Amino acid sequence: MAEPLLIAKNAHKDITLLPRLANRHGLITGATGTGKTVTLQKMAEAFASIGVPVFVADVKGDLSGAGAAGVASDKLMQRLAALGITEYAPRANAVVFWDVFGELGHPVRATISDMGPLLIARLLNLNETQAGVLQLVFKIADDNGLLLLDLKDLRAMIQYVGDNAKSFTTEYGNVSAASIGAIQRGLLALEQEGGDSFFGEPMLDLADLIQTDNEGRGVINILAAEKLYHSPKLYSTFLLWMLAELFEQLPEVGDLDKPKLVFFFDEAHLLFNDAPKALVEKVEQVVRLIRSKGVGVYFVTQNPLDVPETVLGQLGNRVQHALRAFTPRDQKAVKAAADTMRANPSFDAATAITELGVGEALVSFLDDKGRPEVVERASVIAPASRLGPLTADERKAAIQGSVLYGHYEKLLDRESAYEMLRAQAGGAAAGASGGASAGAPAGQGAGAGQDGGGALGGMGDILFGSTGPRGGKREGLVEIAAKTVVRTIGSSVGREIVRGLLGSLLGGRRR
Repeated sequence: MAEPLLIAKNAHKDITLLPRLANRHGLITGATGTGKTVTLQKMAEAFASIGVPVFVADVKGDLSGAGAAGVASDKLMQRLAALGITEYAPRANAVVFWDVFGELGHPVRATISDMGPLLIARLLNLNETQAGVLQLVFKIADDNGLLLLDLKDLRAMIQYVGDNAKSFTTEYGNVSAASIGAIQRGLLALEQEGGDSFFGEPMLDLADLIQTDNEGRGVINILAAEKLYHSPKLYSTFLLWMLAELFEQLPEVGDLDKPKLVFFFDEAHLLFNDAPKALVEKVEQVVRLIRSKGVGVYFVTQNPLDVPETVLGQLGNRVQHALRAFTPRDQKAVKAAADTMRANPSFDAATAITELGVGEALVSFLDDKGRPEVVERASVIAPASRLGPLTADERKAAIQGSVLYGHYEKLLDRESAYEMLRAQAGGAAAGASGGASAGAPAGQGAGAGQDGGGALGGMGDILFGSTGPRGGKREGLVEIAAKTVVRTIGSSVGREIVRGLLGSLLGGRRR
């Protein structure tokens, strides 16, 4: 069984986190500048030291320092000495850098099909009606084995469904032109934010996140999110997709001696801002159930009120840094934070929260019976890695020295919905062109009335359609076949597609 992880310390007690209860999730909160980032780095490093891989989003660039050894400065040694710690062994961690834009790490991508309609709707900021139409588009694509890999696939599919809305209404429901237009505008805005670089292949393989180094220490996966953070919806939706993928792909393992992976969700308030109730309920369900997959989820945010109560109740390991009680909402947050911790008779938690210094925190982890321990006021121990970012050269060396270098850097563009629909449209156009040229002589023969042209003209109407006396258009066999060909392309694939709790693909996914 893994040894308890020393995270913080005061004059009376070592504050340790039990690895076998780390999958009961956690919360790190506190105002800006109170030490949340250092706490996050210390906890990530502690998990890595016992062979647990970690994934963390780095929105400021500071966490990249986990990949370099710390410096035993006079200030650091004085702080450690005040805690009764006389030894300090600087050490670098094995790190892998990721970046949606491929600039500060390995490119990390998802496919449209895998992300699913629920998360894409959130990404495009669609209302309930528009999200329903998007679900219909995904359903048609899934039923017909049309892979949506990147934004051009989704745009082509949306256009196809919009152009043929009447033919889908009976089986799938009404498709309004207004909703199609809103989705297309959302896609345009997403492209302008750089979202097109996120969708495509090769898609992130979660097995590449769950790795250890040659010493058996867990690898710390760092998502470079400085640029991504400027697109809050893309940032939060991407991390939520990763949670969904972990939940859907990892097998049930029950309670292990230590987690298989620990996932830190920094700036967690972005996940819940303007999130519809249905999405919040699904997040709560994922957080509750992913524990049995051996994954610990730790939310990092400024205010505990940023996390809905239904999710907050699932977070057993708490680190509360200082909060400032300047406004009524701040005062409410202080009271809420104090009330959710097991009271310590030696001090008032609500008062202490406003008095904590930088690096100090109120800490309450779960005991060996899964109960919250009495809250303690303590100082977080400095990590053995560097406090501060890597240089550009150090980061570049880490990226190019990774065993993954070269795999995700090569963009793939295999046949998918865009190519299939374009080929189908080209085939239909060629058929219509051939029918028109074949019909001209038939019309001339009919005018002569002597060579059976009337029969040929009737066959042309059957094949290529005709126009009635009031201008109504009757579809011919060629046009009907062109419209239905997409419904038969890859139907064997379509039958395998099943979607999970947050809309990610399950079962017979095709990558």
